[in-house]
Amino acid sequence: MSDILETFIEVLDLRVCGVLKGTAKLILEGEGSVMMDAEGARPGDGEADVTLQASEAVFRAIMEGSQNPVMAYMTGKLKVEGNPQRALKVSGILTGT
Repeated sequence: MSDILETFIEVLDLRVCGVLKGTAKLILEGEGSVMMDAEGARPGDGEADVTLQASEAVFRAIMEGSQNPVMAYMTGKLKVEGNPQRALKVSGILTGT
């Protein structure tokens, strides 16, 4: 597992524990994927209710607050598959709100 993926998992684990209902997957292009549910974040590539895909830079910008996740989606920087309501919940977890 790359250091980048490990850093994302470490940060997201704290944000997602006990918060997310169902499952979500983040695909960091060129790095791998992170599975998230109410139990936390971990590396993996399983089935999920919603999948978000973007570059590491886009996800990092969203998490730091310099990129709005909705704008990232509307401009094609962020791809979303699955439950749109769950995608909004995951974007809130990414931004820390």
